Amino acid sequence: MSETDKTQDASVGVDGAGAAGTAASGSAVAAVAAAAASDTVVLNPRDQVAIALRDIRAGETVDWSDGAGGEGAALVLRDVPRGHKLLIRPVAAGQHVNKFGYSIGIAKEDIAVGDWVHTHNLKTGLGAVLDYTYKPQSAESGAEAASTASFPAGQTSFRGYVRDDGEVGIRNEIWIVNTVGCINKTCETLARLASRQFEGRGIDGVFHFPHPYGCSQLGDDLTATQKLLAALVRHGNAAGVLVVGLGCENNQVDAFKKVIGDYNPERVKFMKSQEVEDELEEGLSLIGELVDYAERFVRTDVPLSKLRIGLKCGGSDGFSGITANPLVGRVADAITSVAGTALLTEVPEMFGAETILMERAADEGVFGDIVKLVNDFKDYFIRHGQEIYENPSPGNKDGGITTLEEKSLGCTQKGGHATVTDVLAYGEPSRKPGLNLVQAPGNDLVSVTALSAAGAHVVLFTTGRGTPFGGPVPTVKIATNSQLADRKKNWIDFNAGRLIEGMGMDALRDELLAQIVSLASGEKQTNNERNGFREIAIFKDGVIL
Repeated sequence: MSETDKTQDASVGVDGAGAAGTAASGSAVAAVAAAAASDTVVLNPRDQVAIALRDIRAGETVDWSDGAGGEGAALVLRDVPRGHKLLIRPVAAGQHVNKFGYSIGIAKEDIAVGDWVHTHNLKTGLGAVLDYTYKPQSAESGAEAASTASFPAGQTSFRGYVRDDGEVGIRNEIWIVNTVGCINKTCETLARLASRQFEGRGIDGVFHFPHPYGCSQLGDDLTATQKLLAALVRHGNAAGVLVVGLGCENNQVDAFKKVIGDYNPERVKFMKSQEVEDELEEGLSLIGELVDYAERFVRTDVPLSKLRIGLKCGGSDGFSGITANPLVGRVADAITSVAGTALLTEVPEMFGAETILMERAADEGVFGDIVKLVNDFKDYFIRHGQEIYENPSPGNKDGGITTLEEKSLGCTQKGGHATVTDVLAYGEPSRKPGLNLVQAPGNDLVSVTALSAAGAHVVLFTTGRGTPFGGPVPTVKIATNSQLADRKKNWIDFNAGRLIEGMGMDALRDELLAQIVSLASGEKQTNNERNGFREIAIFKDGVIL
């Protein structure tokens, strides 16, 4: 077998069956539910590793069960931190090691039962750019996934804002978008002054998103900046937008207008700072006009089919793939089951699990778009002389994630089992309901910004490490473990760690869905909103003059 063939096998699992993704996910949920009183959990009968649910010390004996009749005990040979992997079946050097029922890498050496499995004895089994074959998912496996995707009975709508162009928002905010980083502080001052001046009016606030670009950029870089900022201008959460330029930048206001396309002049205003005598006075006057316009909008019942959710994981740990990510996958399935839209990105964190998504493509055209999405990102790494599989991050490794395929198999679970209906270029808005894949890297700030630009009204952000970051839209921080949720109450909005403490997946899914509807209806805020943490980051891949 060639190295490419080995790599292809590694990315689709031992049996190479696409339906195994559904089966592995289902058995993992059952295993987690049964592990509440245990020290370990085995996610799939094909796995050679158990996940430690607590710190386990060398010399202890732990019992394990794979939920399918396989069980045993292991004498622990060295300390295994909580969330890390413990070998339960012997593996020889060069053999694949399974978790989730799929390969997560190749043993560097013979590994004995009871040993800690991590970077010292496990390496990635992935290779370079691959060729893929179109193998659509069977109707039976799709039907099985759909059977668990229903939205809670009786819930058909949320209370949102319907804009003049038919776009929908869950907030009635004024956004200040600057064409160039040179005027970040001017726009920051404008947002602060306007927030005080228009407090109590019919808006949810005035916000500015600083960035360093728009000047001295060329070619694709400038285009990417313009597309991203234009997508934010069009976002439904913004009732009104003030676009502020300097006057001498590459991203000129007049050129930027063309990228925005058709716009309502009552909703979008423009100011060139070098051409006005007092940019603060002029800016506040224009924002006043936007506030007058925004006050026309009131919340009304909006079908759930109009809701778009972004899916992102940041600072993963050993519990991400067994608690928060599969929980978010269930939520994504529920949203898409009512013709809503789920947006999944972090393309480098699809490497090693990409065929699971490819087999769920709506048709061969979408399959081809997924292949291009994945291989173009690999080419991006190669073009810059970087190792394609230089992942996971130090924080991920500390939390128990060893290889990229392990991280990817956990990461892609956020997409649930829905059909992939579209693939979106960076800065491109979503148009088709269902699961959409969005071109962007794994970086938290860049990818959440890209999800917002694609139209996400809210982003579900799973984390095992924690972060205070928030994007332009409400960013729901979902902890993978209860320790994090208890320790960082000002960061975390939802605790998925309860899944390994006895709470059922369906009950937790319904609770999270209810929280999302409440957020979308303006009844609640996320911690990032309450704390004023709103940031953007723009993807860069070119020359700055």
